[in-house]
Parts: sequence; structure tokens; C-alpha cells
Amino acid sequence: MVQTPKRLTRQQSAVAEALRSGEDFTSAQDLHARLRSSGNPIGLATVYRTLQTLAGDGDVDVLRTDDGESVYRHCSTGHHHHLVCRACGKTVEVEGPMVEKWADKISAQNGFRDVRHTLEIIGTCSECPA
Repeated sequence: MVQTPKRLTRQQSAVAEALRSGEDFTSAQDLHARLRSSGNPIGLATVYRTLQTLAGDGDVDVLRTDDGESVYRHCSTGHHHHLVCRACGKTVEVEGPMVEKWADKISAQNGFRDVRHTLEIIGTCSECPA
């Protein structure tokens, strides 16, 4: 069965476009502030609901910061991992073939199937002070 693409409301489209225009992970509050400062009268609850929907559909990646806040980023298609600067938020998408092999091996050894995983490497980028 072929799924028809979901139609986004004007506000949902604005949230999705704002995420596409950024390179780093951003919080719902920061995204809301950016949209409001550009003249979009969108509500914070709409931003949260839209981000949750986009994340659930696999259209955006979600990370949890050290203080438990969810941050969002529109990413490329296909499985990948992230390097994230804890100071400035700079994010780099990376592939990890060794991680994939390890995940497959450890899953099989323990009798798991249909396995998914995420990997984020958090550090400080070369542009930020140590």
C-alpha cells in the first residue's frame, strides 16, 4: 500500500522549514523564538506538537541534553550518527560502520532482532575554548 504524504498546516510547514534552515540541534523554545522574531505568530504548543509529530515520523532527529531538554534537527535521510559540541551545539553527521557491525553482533549474541540504535558523541569542537 502506498502512503500519501501528510499535508502540513501553514504553521507546521513553518516549523519544518525553520528546522531545515538550521544546521545544529535546537530546542522548541529557541525555534519558537526564531519563528516569532521573523513575524510568525505561532504558539509554543504548536511548535512542540509539530516537533513531536516530525520526530515520530522520522523527519527530524531528537537528542536529550545533559539537563534533559529535547533538542531537534532536520537531518539527512538514511541512518547516521552525530558529533555534537557541548559548548556551541555544532553538529556533524557521521557514519559509523564499526558501530553498525558491533550493534549487529551484540544483538545477535543476545537473541535480539529488529534492532535500532542511536549514537551521539558529545564533546567540544575545535572552535570552542577548552
